[in-house]
Amino acid sequence: MTPLQQLIKYGQSYWMDNLTRDLIRSGELAARITSQGLRGVTSNPAIFHKAITSSADYDAQIAELNRQGRSVDEIYEELVVTDVRDACDVLRPVYDASDGVDGLVSLEVAPTLAYDTAATIEDARRLWNAVDRPNACIKIPGTPPGLAAIEEMLVEGVNINITLLFSIADYEAVAQTYITALERRVAEGQSIRHIASVASFFLSRIDVLVDQLLSHRIRPEGTAGYDPRPAALAGRVANANAKLAYQSFKTIFSGSRWQALADQGAHVQRPLWASTSTKNPDYSDVMYVEPLVGPDTVNTMPEETSSAFADHGKLVEYAVDADLEEARQVLKELEAVGIDLDNVTWQLQHEGVQKFIEPFNTLIQALAQKA
Repeated sequence: MTPLQQLIKYGQSYWMDNLTRDLIRSGELAARITSQGLRGVTSNPAIFHKAITSSADYDAQIAELNRQGRSVDEIYEELVVTDVRDACDVLRPVYDASDGVDGLVSLEVAPTLAYDTAATIEDARRLWNAVDRPNACIKIPGTPPGLAAIEEMLVEGVNINITLLFSIADYEAVAQTYITALERRVAEGQSIRHIASVASFFLSRIDVLVDQLLSHRIRPEGTAGYDPRPAALAGRVANANAKLAYQSFKTIFSGSRWQALADQGAHVQRPLWASTSTKNPDYSDVMYVEPLVGPDTVNTMPEETSSAFADHGKLVEYAVDADLEEARQVLKELEAVGIDLDNVTWQLQHEGVQKFIEPFNTLIQALAQKA
């Protein structure tokens, strides 16, 4: 068995950060479940933009929807809902076998709604009903306005993948929102047994920006003001941040408040490691997988990362709990050299919204041309 197939033995689920119609209809998605240990799928506007504009697989449906007089926005929604629904059907056995923990397929609300609570609720509710599968999972950005939408959708029984989390404080707010939503359902006499949620904590984008800021502070050894810390911190901040977020996860999902929900059949809201492809060629291509293996976690990997980990990944039990003092020291030294991680994560969340809006708008324009 490859390291990728063995991840589940260490408590981590491998999800794929990719979804295309060809993957579904060719049988490759089903094959990956058995051959690679795939347990879930995530999607986003950038993924759908590439899938729809780089193949003819969607042209017949686009033409039919156009003949029906559908708007471009309606065409887009029909295309992605079709793919997500079909992927849900392929992954349904995983969902059933895991008691609703895995086998989920994520679909994102329109990225233009990231700062509009009411519109996000409306969009999430519509997408959930359109897909009409218990293993669908609606993605909502973890922006401040998104929190209220996340809570409301969870109370309604919608599975939610909270995306664009970069800071520990934002993660903790999302975890507390999940618990509050479950408590509201219990108070209303509703079941919480099959509510699924993951909190997507982003990695490589942190190191890309922090490394850039660190490079401004690196001076040649022997020159005035030389400090070895900026160079030593490069490529270490994202994993340190994630390890400490995981400690928050363990704290929040323990104790009497959580136990009362667990006794009602609640599943923990698992941290999902996102943005796990290595951007710097000087770094290990599995640097956002190996150190973050641990119980009740998900790693959603693009193709190149999953292939690399299957080929030469190293598995260490409870790796995510290792070197915690070092992780704390990394963040302390980052502050000491003048980089405010709160400012970095705030910037990245806003940039993340923009990085989804741009391919979404480009895709809508491309669909208008096709139609």
